[in-house]
Amino acid sequence: MDFFSFDLIAFIKAVGVIGVAGIIFAESGLLVGFFLPGDSLLFTAGFGASQGWLPIIPLVLACFIGAALGDSVGYALGKRMGPKLFSKNDSFFFHKDHVKRTQKYFTKFGARTIFIARFIPIVRTFAPILAGVGGMPYTTFVRFNILGALAWGACIPLLGYFLGSVIPDIDQYLLPIILGIIVVSVIPPLHEYWRHRMRKE
Repeated sequence: MDFFSFDLIAFIKAVGVIGVAGIIFAESGLLVGFFLPGDSLLFTAGFGASQGWLPIIPLVLACFIGAALGDSVGYALGKRMGPKLFSKNDSFFFHKDHVKRTQKYFTKFGARTIFIARFIPIVRTFAPILAGVGGMPYTTFVRFNILGALAWGACIPLLGYFLGSVIPDIDQYLLPIILGIIVVSVIPPLHEYWRHRMRKE
């Protein structure tokens, strides 16, 4: 097994269902979670369930709950502490460019950003916080939050589980699959960054 995939697999085996759900919770709603590997973690955990490392039903339920609760906490933080959060100076855990990027998605997609952001690293961390800051009605937020948690937090582990169950020796291809997920995940932020640089020039 290659080093990168072994490292992630070893981590999943060490932390179990609760640990995976905790990472998903942190990435979904806490400012410190924007750099966490949510997509690849969910897929690999689902694959691990197909190999017997984790029980699939508790895993899917825990990831769904972690994703939904994470966004809800992010919304509450934004509603309660928004002005203080966004008046901070740039740091490793907080950068105003992340906020601007997320605001563009809200301008373009409105409340649907809560759902769409699930599949975009960095944006998914800041979207629920900005929803709270902007005063999005909580009933609207909850609707898109639950749909997004199902589509991302539950379906990606199930995809990993399904592929791990039906494709023989898929572990031989796990590293390319994980790298592919990472590449696809970072395309939208890189595209936005490139457009931002082009407008400056």
